[in-house]
Amino acid sequence: MVRVVVFDVGETLIDETRIWSRWSDRLGVPRLTMLGVLGSMVAVDRSYSDAFELVRPGLDVDAELAAWERDDPHGLRENFDADDLYPDVRGGLAALREAGHQVIVAGNQPPQAEGALAAMDLPVDSIHTSAGWGVEKPKPEFFDRVVEVAGCGPGEILYVGDRLDNDVVPAKQAGMRAALLRRGPWGYVHAARPEAAQADLVVDGLWELAVALGEGRLRA
Repeated sequence: MVRVVVFDVGETLIDETRIWSRWSDRLGVPRLTMLGVLGSMVAVDRSYSDAFELVRPGLDVDAELAAWERDDPHGLRENFDADDLYPDVRGGLAALREAGHQVIVAGNQPPQAEGALAAMDLPVDSIHTSAGWGVEKPKPEFFDRVVEVAGCGPGEILYVGDRLDNDVVPAKQAGMRAALLRRGPWGYVHAARPEAAQADLVVDGLWELAVALGEGRLRA
């Protein structure tokens, strides 16, 4: 029985389209080009950071972020706000809580993301980030912390994310159940792979997830 549902952030709760569009504008690259390069990195299992190297060889991302903050101190830049939530997030999270599940957010995010998520007043029980914990997915220690904050056995936790490598596989290795969300570039590409069979559930959105849990449709 799933008692706790834990969510990744990027391309699970947050639509990153505006973030990547702002990066495109910042680097002087057409938006379609930037998104296409990002998608190609996903397809060949390379890091999104490699997309920066392709469009701007030698780019120092940290230095660029610092310059961007100086140029636009009050803008969102590489960050997100409530306008970036996928449309089904509030309702889907609320439905899970109404069904009796504890709902937690825990994903790989920089220090400022925790405050941004808290400001959205989402219907969740707690919010955690890799920056706050000092450990990132897919390291086992990240999932140890998930179990700790969930307060139950790993077999009673469902981890929901858009990636096999960062979400489904390490969650399963930690003894959790795992759902693959088929949205965002990683979600669509990874859902088409044979390894997606490792997920206990593959869904297209949070409403579908809530219904599937209510109907007990997790793989045995």
